[in-house]
Amino acid sequence: MLGCLAITAPLEAFGSGVYRQPRRTAAAIIPVAVVFVVWDLLAILADVWDYNPRYITGLHIGVFPIEELMFFIVIPLCALLTFSAVSTILGFLAKHRSRRKVSR
Repeated sequence: MLGCLAITAPLEAFGSGVYRQPRRTAAAIIPVAVVFVVWDLLAILADVWDYNPRYITGLHIGVFPIEELMFFIVIPLCALLTFSAVSTILGFLAKHRSRRKVSR
Protein backbone atom coordinates (compact mmCIF):
# COMPACT_ATOMS: atom_id res chain seq x y z
CA MET A 1 0.00 0.00 0.00
CA LEU A 2 2.94 2.27 0.60
CA GLY A 3 3.88 1.65 -3.01
CA CYS A 4 0.43 2.79 -4.14
CA LEU A 5 0.83 6.04 -2.24
CA ALA A 6 4.38 6.56 -3.48
CA ILE A 7 3.38 6.03 -7.10
CA THR A 8 0.25 8.19 -7.00
CA ALA A 9 1.50 11.02 -4.74
CA PRO A 10 3.24 12.82 -7.65
CA LEU A 11 -0.15 12.96 -9.39
CA GLU A 12 -1.02 15.71 -6.92
CA ALA A 13 1.08 18.04 -9.08
CA PHE A 14 -1.41 17.54 -11.93
CA GLY A 15 -4.57 17.39 -9.85
CA SER A 16 -6.90 19.77 -8.11
CA GLY A 17 -5.37 19.42 -4.67
CA VAL A 18 -6.56 16.20 -3.07
CA TYR A 19 -3.96 16.61 -0.31
CA ARG A 20 -4.64 20.34 -0.04
CA GLN A 21 -8.35 19.73 0.62
CA PRO A 22 -8.35 17.35 3.60
CA ARG A 23 -12.00 17.92 4.58
CA ARG A 24 -13.22 17.25 1.08
CA THR A 25 -10.97 14.20 0.78
CA ALA A 26 -12.19 12.86 4.12
CA ALA A 27 -15.81 13.47 3.10
CA ALA A 28 -15.22 11.34 0.01
CA ILE A 29 -13.38 8.51 1.75
CA ILE A 30 -14.85 8.14 5.25
CA PRO A 31 -18.51 7.27 4.43
CA VAL A 32 -17.48 4.47 2.10
CA ALA A 33 -14.79 3.25 4.51
CA VAL A 34 -17.36 3.07 7.32
CA VAL A 35 -19.67 0.90 5.20
CA PHE A 36 -16.85 -1.51 4.36
CA VAL A 37 -15.53 -1.60 7.94
CA VAL A 38 -19.00 -2.62 9.15
CA TRP A 39 -19.22 -5.19 6.34
CA ASP A 40 -15.81 -6.60 7.26
CA LEU A 41 -16.68 -6.64 10.95
CA LEU A 42 -19.83 -8.65 10.30
CA ALA A 43 -17.94 -11.07 8.05
CA ILE A 44 -15.12 -11.54 10.57
CA LEU A 45 -17.49 -12.07 13.49
CA ALA A 46 -19.53 -14.57 11.46
CA ASP A 47 -16.33 -16.42 10.47
CA VAL A 48 -17.05 -15.76 6.80
CA TRP A 49 -13.41 -14.78 6.36
CA ASP A 50 -10.23 -14.28 8.25
CA TYR A 51 -6.70 -13.13 7.50
CA ASN A 52 -3.73 -15.40 6.98
CA PRO A 53 -1.14 -14.40 9.60
CA ARG A 54 1.58 -15.09 7.06
CA TYR A 55 0.50 -12.05 5.00
CA ILE A 56 -0.19 -9.45 7.69
CA THR A 57 2.01 -7.60 10.17
CA GLY A 58 0.19 -8.86 13.24
CA LEU A 59 -0.84 -5.34 14.30
CA HIS A 60 -4.56 -5.18 14.96
CA ILE A 61 -7.13 -2.57 15.88
CA GLY A 62 -9.85 -4.63 17.48
CA VAL A 63 -10.46 -7.61 15.21
CA PHE A 64 -9.04 -5.81 12.17
CA PRO A 65 -5.51 -6.21 10.88
CA ILE A 66 -4.05 -2.73 10.39
CA GLU A 67 -3.60 -3.52 6.68
CA GLU A 68 -7.34 -3.97 6.21
CA LEU A 69 -8.16 -0.59 7.71
CA MET A 70 -5.37 1.13 5.79
CA PHE A 71 -6.68 -0.43 2.59
CA PHE A 72 -9.96 1.46 3.01
CA ILE A 73 -8.05 4.75 3.16
CA VAL A 74 -5.10 4.24 0.82
CA ILE A 75 -6.87 2.76 -2.20
CA PRO A 76 -9.65 5.41 -2.36
CA LEU A 77 -7.02 8.13 -1.86
CA CYS A 78 -5.02 6.76 -4.79
CA ALA A 79 -8.20 6.63 -6.86
CA LEU A 80 -8.99 10.27 -6.02
CA LEU A 81 -5.46 11.34 -6.94
CA THR A 82 -5.63 9.47 -10.23
CA PHE A 83 -9.10 10.76 -11.12
CA SER A 84 -8.13 14.32 -10.25
CA ALA A 85 -4.91 14.18 -12.27
CA VAL A 86 -6.58 12.61 -15.32
CA SER A 87 -9.44 15.16 -15.18
CA THR A 88 -6.98 18.04 -14.99
CA ILE A 89 -4.85 16.72 -17.85
CA LEU A 90 -7.88 16.05 -20.06
CA GLY A 91 -9.19 19.55 -19.31
CA PHE A 92 -5.82 21.04 -20.26
CA LEU A 93 -5.74 19.04 -23.50
CA ALA A 94 -9.29 20.06 -24.40
CA LYS A 95 -8.47 23.72 -23.77
CA HIS A 96 -5.27 23.42 -25.81
CA ARG A 97 -7.15 21.80 -28.72
CA SER A 98 -9.82 24.52 -28.71
CA ARG A 99 -7.13 27.24 -28.79
CA ARG A 100 -5.49 25.55 -31.78
CA LYS A 101 -8.82 25.48 -33.65
CA VAL A 102 -9.43 29.18 -32.97
CA SER A 103 -5.96 30.20 -34.13
CA ARG A 104 -6.23 28.37 -37.48
